[in-house]
Amino acid sequence: MTAPDPLLVRHAGPSRLVTVTGGRLLTAVLDAIAARGTAHVALTGGTMGSAVVAALADHPARDAVDWSLVHFWWGDERYLPAGDADRNDTQNDGAGLRSLTLGSERVHRVPGPDESDSAEDAARDYERMLREHGAEAFDVVLLGVGPDGHVASLFPGHPRQQADDAIAIAVHDSPKPPPTRVSLTAGCLSRSRQVWFVVSGADKAEAVAKGVAGAPPEESSTGLVRGRERTLWLVDEAAAQQTG
Repeated sequence: MTAPDPLLVRHAGPSRLVTVTGGRLLTAVLDAIAARGTAHVALTGGTMGSAVVAALADHPARDAVDWSLVHFWWGDERYLPAGDADRNDTQNDGAGLRSLTLGSERVHRVPGPDESDSAEDAARDYERMLREHGAEAFDVVLLGVGPDGHVASLFPGHPRQQADDAIAIAVHDSPKPPPTRVSLTAGCLSRSRQVWFVVSGADKAEAVAKGVAGAPPEESSTGLVRGRERTLWLVDEAAAQQTG
């Protein structure tokens, strides 16, 4: 079945974008649990990714979710020790992920250098975790988009951008620090039921315009990732200003 075309959804500003996306995510989690008995969500770090986590944790209907049925993952992670402030999971923890009634067995973190011998080993361990939990197909993946058009740690023009020989891969010589990372592949991300690009700010406007227009891989990695059931561009007006 061909994946449907992406849909652009504009929001009045970053605050509204975060609030609505948090509510949208809560609804998607409830729907996944109702349909399949569990929910698998892949998060992203950065300012917007962590703000959405905070909105989810603060949502007035959060207790409608049985959080023991929800598994959280990450689309990519910086290969840094556990607890490092630059790790996506550390940022999400600080935003409120820990406040949800989750056991550590349902928050699946990419091993860092304190738990693995190399980024390659970390990628293999993460792939094993995904397979063990039957999470090769997420219910929802949240992705930020860099001004250069990268998503997760798939950078345009980088040798590992289109490496679909695995579920998770090591990325070295990243053009954005830190240089070593672990990322899910575009193929893995595209097996998700829903993919949401969450983007705010005028500095991302060109990247959003290219992504929505379907720019080639050498200009944007966004075209490599599409949800099987839905692909949403959730943006504020500043980020959408070049989309027409």
